[in-house]
Amino acid sequence: MTDITIRPARGTGDLYAVRQLCWDYRDVLVQRTTDFPLLLDYYYEMPVYQKLMDELPGRHVAPDGEIFVAETDGQIVACGMTHRIDAHTCEIKRVFVTPVARGRGVAQLLCKAAMENARALGYRRIVLDTMRSLPEAMALYEGMGFKSTAPYYDVPQELADDIVFYEHSL
Repeated sequence: MTDITIRPARGTGDLYAVRQLCWDYRDVLVQRTTDFPLLLDYYYEMPVYQKLMDELPGRHVAPDGEIFVAETDGQIVACGMTHRIDAHTCEIKRVFVTPVARGRGVAQLLCKAAMENARALGYRRIVLDTMRSLPEAMALYEGMGFKSTAPYYDVPQELADDIVFYEHSL
């Protein structure tokens, strides 16, 4: 595997690859949340997720957000996206790296690209959430200087202990 290039997703081929990565991400969540079926039912129910994938890029487009891909050897191996929360805040969503590209700092590169883009779009804060069942994601975000924060959307009480919220000033 050669160098990694981080770039905005463009065209139908990129969007097809991003959708595939998002489905792979969902598969990982299904495997990691077997003890927390409510999480899947609430956030990743098949018809809801299918609609989200069908509507990509949807709200993840400029000037309010962006979809990023990581590419190496002509293959898209990772994705991440942002979208507007409010005039000063955007959110990072669905950072996912294929097993073949893990361990090379790709997720961090995607997050840095998202943060730089958010700053250029005029946002002052970037937020994200992850699940406690993804400790490697928590370690990534904390290692990048993200700080724990209160939920920035309504979370059902029965799921509150399973989701971790982070923020970072831009």
